[in-house]
Amino acid sequence: MRVSKTQAQENRKRVVETASVLFRERGFEGIGVIELMAAAGLTHGGFYNQFRSKSALMAEATACGFSHMRTSADVVDFINFYLSRRHRDALGKGCAIAALSGDAARQQGDVKSSFEAGIGQLVENLTAMLPADTHAEGRAKAMSLVAQAVGAIVLSRACREEAPLTDEILETCRIALLEQYSPETHVSR
Repeated sequence: MRVSKTQAQENRKRVVETASVLFRERGFEGIGVIELMAAAGLTHGGFYNQFRSKSALMAEATACGFSHMRTSADVVDFINFYLSRRHRDALGKGCAIAALSGDAARQQGDVKSSFEAGIGQLVENLTAMLPADTHAEGRAKAMSLVAQAVGAIVLSRACREEAPLTDEILETCRIALLEQYSPETHVSR
């Protein structure tokens, strides 16, 4: 039975959104096409009618993940959210950079392009939030902030959930980043 063009577009969107969450939870290789399509409520037979390959879906799902990334009004809000237990524990809904960078490093073309665009957009958003004398100085600060925040989340997630170290990493890095990027803000310890 053929589906309408509108239904096909809705199905594609559902697959991309489902894949975005599942890839962040399990990694690109942690879920196959059959299981992914079932999670989206569809049969796997229609996958190749919508996507030329799993890699094409990975690139699109990555872009979708970046588009849903929580943006903040200012750098303090960004740091406090990003380095929170809430974000750490929301693997499927959290930052695609922290969840999938290791996997993306082993991918080709479109997937890397999606990461490059997403990382670039986050850097630009943060550049606009950070005080700096020049755009280049603000961009350098933003890149450093992203690298430090992502690193902290990755390290925290690598620890057992109940281990004291997981929270210690988040808290130590959150305080350091607040002191570094928002010196006028009182940081509570």
